Formats: sequence, structure tokens, C-alpha cells
Amino acid sequence: MRIGIPTEVKTLEGRVGLVPAAAAELVRRGNEVFIQMGAGTASGYDDEQYRAAGVGLLPDAAAVYRRAEMIIKVKEPQQEELKLLRRDHLLFCYLHLAAEPKLMADLLDIGLTAIGFETVEAEGGLPLLAPMSDIAGRVASQIGAHLLHAPQGGKGLLLGGLPAAERGRVVVLGAGVAGGSAARVAAALGAEVTVFDKKREKLEAMRNLGPNVTALYPYEHELESAVVAADLLIGAVLIPGARAPHLVSGEVVRQMATGSAVIDISVDQGGCIETTRPTTYADPTFIWEGVVHFGVTNMPGAVPRSASQALSAALLPFAERLVRPGWEDDPSLAAGINLHDGEVIHPALKT
Repeated sequence: MRIGIPTEVKTLEGRVGLVPAAAAELVRRGNEVFIQMGAGTASGYDDEQYRAAGVGLLPDAAAVYRRAEMIIKVKEPQQEELKLLRRDHLLFCYLHLAAEPKLMADLLDIGLTAIGFETVEAEGGLPLLAPMSDIAGRVASQIGAHLLHAPQGGKGLLLGGLPAAERGRVVVLGAGVAGGSAARVAAALGAEVTVFDKKREKLEAMRNLGPNVTALYPYEHELESAVVAADLLIGAVLIPGARAPHLVSGEVVRQMATGSAVIDISVDQGGCIETTRPTTYADPTFIWEGVVHFGVTNMPGAVPRSASQALSAALLPFAERLVRPGWEDDPSLAAGINLHDGEVIHPALKT
């Protein structure tokens, strides 16, 4: 199969669809792999590393899309990329279409087959979403600690506290991969962390992080009380393929202290906090009712080298299956099909 890797064009998105070592594996199996010149630069991989891996270098995105049968990229197609996509393309990337009805309509008009990284399932999990969720959770706590600094509009609080100074209070909604990673980093920094989730095994794992972590069922009153008292609120709720439910209303956020911070990792699926709106790393924050909000929709893009390495390792086995006939019979990949031949396939997108 002919596989194309274009340069990501989403604002300040430095990840690349495949690192050279992963691309080399596909070449070794008899596939042709092409990459847009410079596509790996922001992740620390130059064109010569791809050339040495047997990858063909093409001068621009149009040439990549023209040559390729399958497009492997990271983020959902941006407006300028839509005109390069064809009906016969197999598009393999993060899509998050539940929060992007206009993009879904445009891709349906093109009629291609689109498989979302975030909806590929295996062994009861989401193997292509997990590594980026892990990164997003870690980054959320790191950024949250920074947003509480006074120059960022925060209340001037050191998240972990220190002798003679109080610890910061962090509330995490969801104890999955992203929420668990956020809680782990916040706890390691010394904050008082409260994590909400419905599953007992997840609550147990969070409690075992340390004596400064409390794990609770999300009863409405308890959740709202914890949010109002929080210095940092991190949303990390996921329903695979579907729009995230709002767990925190604007009225509750309005009661948070001035200079508190909100980070919604679920923003690319619509957000689980009502006051969230999408932002970019070029202008990542906004202040609503005195509360600093961070809504960047490609959080792992801040660490493109680490993220590209982790994504390629998870992605390669599925890419190797996609290039072989009959991939539609693979239950993991079949679960990941969002769109095909002008029709919506994934159940979560039909509601």
C-alpha cells in the first residue's frame, strides 16, 4: 500500500504520524511510505532520517495526498486539507467528530473511509488514545501548577505548598488514563487531590497513590462542593466516540475563587465543564468570571517528540494490519471506523 504522512497544520502541532523507525517497519513489509518534507522536524526527526528509513520525500502536502492510498496523520483534517482528500483515501488519525459536526459533514461529502485513533478498541481499552491521554493528564497538572502563578492570572499559589504554607487543592473528574495521570502528577507535587469516578477499582487505584489523594463517587452535591473549594479543576471524562457530558455547570465555576484554574482535557470531545471552549497553544487561556481556563485541543502537541514516539509505538501494529486485505474483519479496526462511503458508521456519532 502507498502510505502518506503530511505535515500537521493545526496551530502549533508538532507531532508526526510516524517516526522513522515505525515508517521503516512498514517499508520493510513491502509498502511505499511517503512523507512531506519537514513533517518530522518539530518532533526532532529530519528528512535524512526518513530517507535512511526508505521513506520517499515529497515537497508538499498536495503531492503526499496525491500519491497515497492511506493517510496517516495525527490531528483531524483542517480546512485547507479537505480539498486534498479523495473518496478512495483511507484516513487514519484522531477525528473527534462528535464535537466537530461541520467536519463530519465535509468528510461525509467526500465519501472516504475514516478511522479514528480514539475509537479503535482492543481488550476493553482504547490503545491509540491511551498514550496521548497519559501525556495530556501529565501535562494538565504541570500546566495547572503554572496557571496558578500570579503572572498567569492565578491566585499566586504554589500547588504543592511548603512548610508554613498551605497545599493547593486539585479536583480531577474521571480516573481513567488521563485523569489518573493528572492525579498522579498533582499528588507527586504535594497537592491535596480529590478524584471523582464511578468505578470502585479506579477509586481504589487513585487512593493508593498516597495519603494526599481522596477518591470519591461523583454524587452531585459532593462533586460541586469540591469544585467550589478547588484551586485547580481538571476535567478528564470520556465516552468513546461521543460528546463529553457536562459535569460542572457555569454556576458552579462562578463560585470558584478568583485566580483558580480550570483545565478540560475532554475539550476535543466537547468538554465536560460548561465554561470550557477550545483554544490553541498560540492563545491557550481565557478568564471567565475570574477563573483561568485552559482549553487547548491538542495538549500532547506541547511535547511532540515524546508524543510522536509513544503514538508510533501504539499505532504501528494497527497500521500493519490496515495495509493487508481484509482488515475490515479485524474487530479492533472495525470498531474504529467512523465514516465509510458517505455514511456514519460509529454508533456514538449517530445520536
